[in-house]
Amino acid sequence: MESSSQRFPATLLEQKVATRLREAGASEASLTAAARAMLHASLVGVDSHGVRLTEHYCNMLGGGRLNKYPQLKVDIRASGSAMVDGDDGLGHYAAYKAVDVGIELAQQAGVGAVGIAHSSHLGAAGAYALAGAERGFVTFATTNTDSMVALFDGAARFHGTNPLAFAAPVPDSKPWLLDMATSSIPMNRVLLHRSLGLELPPGVAADKQGGATTDPDAADMLLPLGGAEYGYKGAALAGVATLFSALLTGTTLDTDFIPMYGGDDISTPRNMGHFVLVIDPDKFVGRELFGTMITRYLASLRSAPVRPGADRVMAPGDREWEEMARRQREGAPVDPDTIRFLGL
Repeated sequence: MESSSQRFPATLLEQKVATRLREAGASEASLTAAARAMLHASLVGVDSHGVRLTEHYCNMLGGGRLNKYPQLKVDIRASGSAMVDGDDGLGHYAAYKAVDVGIELAQQAGVGAVGIAHSSHLGAAGAYALAGAERGFVTFATTNTDSMVALFDGAARFHGTNPLAFAAPVPDSKPWLLDMATSSIPMNRVLLHRSLGLELPPGVAADKQGGATTDPDAADMLLPLGGAEYGYKGAALAGVATLFSALLTGTTLDTDFIPMYGGDDISTPRNMGHFVLVIDPDKFVGRELFGTMITRYLASLRSAPVRPGADRVMAPGDREWEEMARRQREGAPVDPDTIRFLGL
C-alpha cells in the first residue's frame, strides 16, 4: 500500500493538515481535534482514515456541509448519561468532547454513556477509545455510517462500515486497543487502493451485482466481516453500531445517509450519530487491581503457544504500537494526491 507513497515526519504532517483546515475556515478547536485524530490514524497504520482525508474535510467545509465554527452543547440526562450536540461541525471535535464528558460522568457514577448527534465523519473510532484509555478509563467508541456494506447473502448496500473500538489502560505500557470495522475492510481502503492502483484482497468487496471482486474500480460495495461462510457475524455486529449510534441518539440510519463521497450535495449536514462509553475501574474492582489483572492477562496471552510457522501471539494494539514506533522514526507514508494537496 505504501509503494507509491513518500514518508514525512508526523510534526510536519500535523502542521500541514492544520494549515489547510485553517485555510478552509475551520475553528481552531475543531481543526485541532481533526488533526489529532487523523495523525493517530496515519501513525498506527490506518492510512484510509489518516491525513489523506484532509482534502475531503476541506471540501465539505467549503461547501457548507460542515459548520466551520460549531458550538458544542452538552445535555446531562442522568448521573451516567449525556448527549453531545456536535452542531454539524467536524466529527472529531464532538467525539473527543464526548470522551471528556464520559470521563466526568464515570468518575461520579462509575460509567459515562454519551450519545452524539448532529455530527459528521469522525475518522478512526480508535482515536477516541484511546483518548479515554490514556487517562485511565476503559472506553468504547462507535459510529454508524452510510450504506456501503452488503448484508450476509445480500446484493445491495445496507450497513455502513460501522467500527467498534475498545481500549483499556495498562500500567507502564501502551493501552490495549481494538479498532475494527464490521465490514471486511473500510471503504476508504478501496479508495486508497484506487488512488495507488493496487488490487484488493479477495473476499472483501463486491461489484454492483453483489459478486466478489478484487478490482478497486469495479468495487461498488463491501462484504461483511467473516467472509462468504461467516459474514452473518459481521453483518450482525454492524447492527450493534447502528443500535448505539443511531437508535439511541435519534440520528440517521445507515440507509438514510447522504453519501460521504460522490454526491452533488455537499451543503446539507449529514446528522451523524456516535456513541462513547467510559468505565472507571476505580468504581469496580479498583484501579490498582485492574492494572494487575490486565498486566497478567496480557502476559499470559502473549506467551501462549504458537502454531507451526507463526512467529508470536500478539494482543490487540501490539501491531499498532509497533507501527507507530516505526513511523515516528521513519515518517508516515502519504499518497501522491495528498502530498499535492498538503503542499509537501
